[in-house]
Amino acid sequence: MLSRPLFRFVSDDKRIPFMRGRYAGLATSAILSLLSVGLFFVPGLKLGLDFRGGIVVEARTQGPANFPALRLALAEQHVTAAGIQRFGADNDVLIQLDTPEAGPQQEAQTQKLVDTVRHAVTSAQPGTQILRADAVGASVSRELFRDGLLALGSSLAMILVYIWVRFEREFAISAVITLVLDLTKTVGFLAITRFQFDLVMVAAILTILGYSTNDKVVVYDRVRENLRKYRTMPLRELLDLSINETLNRTLGTSSTVFLAALPLAIFGGHSLSGFATVMLFGIVVGTSSSIFIAAPLLLLMGEKRLRRDSAARK
Repeated sequence: MLSRPLFRFVSDDKRIPFMRGRYAGLATSAILSLLSVGLFFVPGLKLGLDFRGGIVVEARTQGPANFPALRLALAEQHVTAAGIQRFGADNDVLIQLDTPEAGPQQEAQTQKLVDTVRHAVTSAQPGTQILRADAVGASVSRELFRDGLLALGSSLAMILVYIWVRFEREFAISAVITLVLDLTKTVGFLAITRFQFDLVMVAAILTILGYSTNDKVVVYDRVRENLRKYRTMPLRELLDLSINETLNRTLGTSSTVFLAALPLAIFGGHSLSGFATVMLFGIVVGTSSSIFIAAPLLLLMGEKRLRRDSAARK
């Protein structure tokens, strides 16, 4: 009895005609991606310290942080904080500052600014400890931003090569187009939610791409098996069959990852909640795109060629 599955999202004999909604799915995805591209320019992404440069100071107060007092103390020292907020516990404070203008005295001015912040926060709340003070220069931030975009582009290229080698051209192109659509929607989500786009978010997007690719490979594997098994079945029916056969596995895996990331989004604090929330969004988008985008694209691009090759293999 214990060897039997305890829970299934859909019964094994259920056949849902997903391909009937292929045009609606493709149109909805295209519209959302176009809107996301627009959001990338207006209002744009909220760049984090890694990509815009600046100083971040982490402090721990004795007792709950008094933010009005801290802001007043910084203002009295003529320090304009780009942001001051709680992260993690009630006594953990994150202060973000703009870096001094580039020049030979920049390093000394940065250290002076950090010392001023230290004096201000300890005056406002005696006993406050400075846990970390990091500065990222403008040139370094540009280099990090360039490397981040390069990592995303390289990831898509390697996925294209991997799926092309493992499957066929139609599978690879369909998968990469779907991943690009997933990527643009994630960028739009970042623009709307105003989560800071930094190296952590690049890691989140790369994780989403990896997860989404794995999801599509599962469906494509079953499609390829069924192409050999059902040589005369129309591709549209074959895709519906393949998606239904893998549906429980797809939903089961997605639900497990979603539930694992959900506590991090709720209780992860400043450093983890953004990463986990973007992951949750990516899981939903990646799972739905495997069904409603990747398979319809494969039907559009491979209906004649895949069936012709199957006929030739008879």
